[in-house]
Amino acid sequence: MNRLSKETSPYLLQHADNPVDWYPWGAEALNRARIENRPILLSIGYSACHWCHVMAHESFENPETADLMNRLFVNIKVDREERPDLDRIYQTAHQLIVQRPGGWPLTMFLTPEDQFPFFGGTYFPGTTGYGLPAFTEILDRVAQYYHDNQSDVRQSGRQLVSVLKSMEPGDPADAESLHNEPLAAFRAAAGKEFDAEYGGFGGAPKFPQTPVIERLLRHWRATAHTGTPDTEALLVCALTLQRMYEGGIYDHLGGGFSRYSVDRQWQIPHFEKMLYDNGSLLALYAQMWQISADECYRTVANETANWVLREMREPAGGFRAALDADSEGEEGKFYSWMPDEIRNLLPDEEYQLIVARYGLDREANFEGRWHLVLTGAPEAAGDSPQVDESAAAERLDRARQTLLIARDKRVRPGRDDKVLTSWNALMIRGLAIAARTLDREDLAAAATQCLVFVREQMAEPGRLMACHAGGQARLEAYLDDYAFLLDAILELLQTHWNNEQLEFACWIADRLLENFHDTSGGGFWFTSSAHEQLVHRNKPMSDDATPSGNAIAALALGRPGYLLGNPQYLNAAESVLRAGWSTMVEFPRGHASLLTALDEYLDPPEIVVIRGSKKTLREWKIAANAIFAPRRLVFAIPSSQKNLPGALASRQPAATTVAYICRGHTCDTPVTELTNFCAVLGKT
Repeated sequence: MNRLSKETSPYLLQHADNPVDWYPWGAEALNRARIENRPILLSIGYSACHWCHVMAHESFENPETADLMNRLFVNIKVDREERPDLDRIYQTAHQLIVQRPGGWPLTMFLTPEDQFPFFGGTYFPGTTGYGLPAFTEILDRVAQYYHDNQSDVRQSGRQLVSVLKSMEPGDPADAESLHNEPLAAFRAAAGKEFDAEYGGFGGAPKFPQTPVIERLLRHWRATAHTGTPDTEALLVCALTLQRMYEGGIYDHLGGGFSRYSVDRQWQIPHFEKMLYDNGSLLALYAQMWQISADECYRTVANETANWVLREMREPAGGFRAALDADSEGEEGKFYSWMPDEIRNLLPDEEYQLIVARYGLDREANFEGRWHLVLTGAPEAAGDSPQVDESAAAERLDRARQTLLIARDKRVRPGRDDKVLTSWNALMIRGLAIAARTLDREDLAAAATQCLVFVREQMAEPGRLMACHAGGQARLEAYLDDYAFLLDAILELLQTHWNNEQLEFACWIADRLLENFHDTSGGGFWFTSSAHEQLVHRNKPMSDDATPSGNAIAALALGRPGYLLGNPQYLNAAESVLRAGWSTMVEFPRGHASLLTALDEYLDPPEIVVIRGSKKTLREWKIAANAIFAPRRLVFAIPSSQKNLPGALASRQPAATTVAYICRGHTCDTPVTELTNFCAVLGKT
C-alpha cells in the first residue's frame, strides 16, 4: 500500500495498492521533489471516470511502468472533485501547452521547485495506440528533456503562468457601462448552435448545458408579456429536455441522467452519473412541467428525485458524489440488456410493450447489447392486439419495475461516497424547487436534512469545509461551495421559512465577502485568503460543467441584498459584473449564469414576503408560485416569527394575512386580500 491508503477520497483509495509510489498533493511530495530535483508527475482524475480506470489498469497497475515512474518522478495523485483549484489551473495550462481541450485523466509534468507545468496530456495508452506513443515512452522523453533543459523549462513555466494571469479579468468596468446588449448577443449565439432536430447545442459529444437552458427559459419568460414573446426560446428548451428524456442519457428504469451523450442524438451516454448534473436537471424538468403541464416533464422530475433519494442519499442526509460508468470492468454493463434476458423476466404482453417502447426490435445500439431509449408510443404493443393507452401504461410500469428489480441484482457500478458541499448545494436547490413545483413534501424534507448535515458536519468556526468522507470534513471550501450553498438556502427558504437557515445564509455571505472578495478588482477569487499559495489564483467567470461561482455569488448576494436591505451584498454583486464585463461582452455564450446575474442587476427581482397563519400562508404561497416566474422570490413567514433581520423587520404581520411586494428598492402598498394579491402578481 502506498501513501494514498491514508486518504479519505474514494478515488485516491482506488490507487492505494498501485505499485506507483503515489503521494497526495502536499508538503511531503513537493519538498521531496525540490530536494531531489525530480520533476513531478501530476495525475488528476475522479472515481467515476472510465478512462481514468483504463489508464490505471494499463499503466499504474503495471509493475514495470510503475518502476519507471518511481525512478524518474515524484508522483502525485489528485481527486479533481476534492481539489478543483488544482484541476482548474492545470486544465487551463494543458490547453495552452497542447492547444486543445483537456479532460480526465489529466496527466501533467511540473517543475519541482515551482510546480510550473511544462508538458501534459490526458489519457496515454499503456502501449502505442490511438495515435499516441506508449506512456513509458512519454515518461522517458519528458524526464530526459527536463534534466537536459532545466533553465529553459523554468523560463517557459514562468511565461505560461504569466499567460494564466493575463487571462484573468482586467480592470473593472464602471457601473454605468453595464447594459443588456450581451443578453441579446447570447440569445443569438445560442440560437445558431441549437440542434433543431435533436435538441441541445452543437454536435457530439453533447452535454446538457443546464445554465444555457436556464438562461433561455428566463429570457422567454421576460418576453412572455410583451408584444413579441420569444416562443422559439421556449421551444429550444422544451425540445432539448424532451430529446434528452427520450434518449439513452436518461435512465428509463431507475431515473436520473448520465453526464453526457457520446452521440448527437443523446442515444448512448458516458454512463457515469454525477450529483451536480441531476440537481440542476431536476430543477429544470420540474420548471418545464410548471410551464407546459406536459406529463413527460413531471415524470422525469419525479423519477430523477426518486433516484437521488434511493441511491445517492446517505443515512445522515448528505448526498453522495457520483456513480461509476463501469461495473465488472466494462462501461455500461449494468445498464444494457439482451432481449432474451427481458423476455425471460416478463409475460409476453409486457415484453411486447417493452420491445415496442424501447426499440428491442431494432439493431443493438451498444456493443452488441441494447441500451434502452424511447422509440415508440406508450400504447404501442408490437404485433400484440392494441390495448387502450391507460392499460398499456399500467403494464409498461409493471414491466419497468420488474426490470429495475432484476437490474438491481447485478454487480452495481462503483459509488463515490464523499459528500461535496458545492454539489450538495446544487441538489438542495433542485429538491427545493421540485418540492414546490411538484408539491412533494418529502423532497423539501430531504433538502432540509441535507442542509442540516452540511451545517453540522462541514461548517467550522469561521469557515466552511469542501468535502466530507471517511467520517471527517476536509479541505477548506472554495468559492463554489459558498456561492452555491447561499443560493440553495434562498430556494429552500421559499419552500419553508426557517430563521436559523436565514442566519446560516448570512453567515455564508459574510464569509464569502471576508475571505474571497477582491476589494480592488471586484469579483471573487476561487480560493480563500487562507488557502495555500499555488502557481496561480484564478477568478473564474465562465460556466463549465457547473455554473460559474462568481455568477452564482452575484445572483445569490443580490437577492438577500434586496430582501434584507444590505448594501454591502448589493455592492459585492455589482463588483462581480463589473469585473466580468469585458469577458461577458466578448463571449456571452460562455457566460450564461453571469448574464442571469446581469439580468437581475439591470431589472431587480420581485420579492414577495407574506405574513400570516400557517393555514393561510400555504394558500397564498400556492397562488404566488402557480406560474413559472424565475424573477420572483416568495417568502411565506409565519406571523409567529419574531426578530427578523434587516429590512425584514418592517414586514410586520397584520390582523389578517398580508403580502409585501417589492421590486428592487421600490415596494407596493401591502396587500391583504388574496384576489388582489393574485391580480397584482398577474401583471408581472
